[in-house]
Amino acid sequence: MGGLWRHGDFLRLWSAQSVSALGSQVTLLALPLTALLVLHAKPYEVALLATAGSLPTLAVGIPAGVWVDRVRRRPVMIAADLGSAAMLASAPAAYGLGVLTLPHLYIVAVVNGSFSVLFEVASQAYLPSIVPRAHLVEANAKFEAGRVAAWSAGPGAGGGLISLVTAPVALLVDTASFVASACLIGSVAKHEQGAPLKDGGAGVWRRELREGGRYVLGHRYLRPLLLGHALANLALGIVWAIVIVYAVRELGLTAAVVGVVLSLGQIGAFAGAVFGRGVAERLGVGRTVVTALFLFGPATLLLAIASRNAAIIFLALGWILENLARALYSVSATSIRQALVPNRLRARATGFTTTAGTGAFPLGTAVGGALAGAFSLRQAMLVGAVIGFLPFIPVAFSPIRSLRELPESDE
Repeated sequence: MGGLWRHGDFLRLWSAQSVSALGSQVTLLALPLTALLVLHAKPYEVALLATAGSLPTLAVGIPAGVWVDRVRRRPVMIAADLGSAAMLASAPAAYGLGVLTLPHLYIVAVVNGSFSVLFEVASQAYLPSIVPRAHLVEANAKFEAGRVAAWSAGPGAGGGLISLVTAPVALLVDTASFVASACLIGSVAKHEQGAPLKDGGAGVWRRELREGGRYVLGHRYLRPLLLGHALANLALGIVWAIVIVYAVRELGLTAAVVGVVLSLGQIGAFAGAVFGRGVAERLGVGRTVVTALFLFGPATLLLAIASRNAAIIFLALGWILENLARALYSVSATSIRQALVPNRLRARATGFTTTAGTGAFPLGTAVGGALAGAFSLRQAMLVGAVIGFLPFIPVAFSPIRSLRELPESDE
């Protein structure tokens, strides 16, 4: 085993993110189940937990990017991990004292989501300080593989753990994972060459925010990447908001079968993570991004046109393609941004991508719910499928399609 597997600092970062991702999968189940089983929350109150956890994606990304570009990134990552650990630990502590409430869980979801966005912004800006530019695609592919492994193993492990120790106590596992992540990141030997915090008031912050926005929106590579990213997340949000209800009511599948189908979809994610580097080397990073965004259309269409007689086949193929597209896109597009954006602007570029791109997902879930209420479930899925064919257009008609290798930094 060569390459980055022999790179000690990268292994620490990879282990930190993989451990944390596994723990977060436990929270994904434990937090809503705590509301449902312990506090006897109503279904809409449980759904609000997911909304609360996704709000920071829209609210925190841009200001986090401005701030992180003014400080060293590793301490921010460590602080975000420890902040998440403390916040999650407060829920089982309150449960043990008999004072746990639903508003407390909403606060946990919002604050934990905010720390998660802060960590992601700092992490993407920090990686090029540790990994040579030529290895960025390999590094992001390995990060994606670690996330996919956590997504696959986490729900089953979390469900078993909740059965043994109750949902609130299971949150302590994620607490421990964040502490472990902070320790691993703190043990990285190489220190980044970053500037200390600059002085300046609100005017300086506004100027730096505008500088980041102009850079992303005015760049011939970053602007189409952002637009394609946002359209893909909008389509995914529409589909994800209603697909489980659609599979049960429209296609007649049981909850257990739907769970198996969603698990099968991870085959595509594994393939994208494992072969993402090879695909990028063969097609070029630009064509890989175009191909990945194109796959969202057929993937969502397969879901929308599924028939009752072949529902499992259509849904499984759709999720496999969708996860393959997400993994391929993540590996190549993230590497392009990290290689291209100057160090002083990396966090701001990531923050704008998080808010304007990833933030389209919760917007899509709201649109999906509204469409399902106004029309039929299948019609709402078809709208998601139509939008799913749009993300590749901005990148296909941009200079990105001609990128064979990672672009040179603008520094």
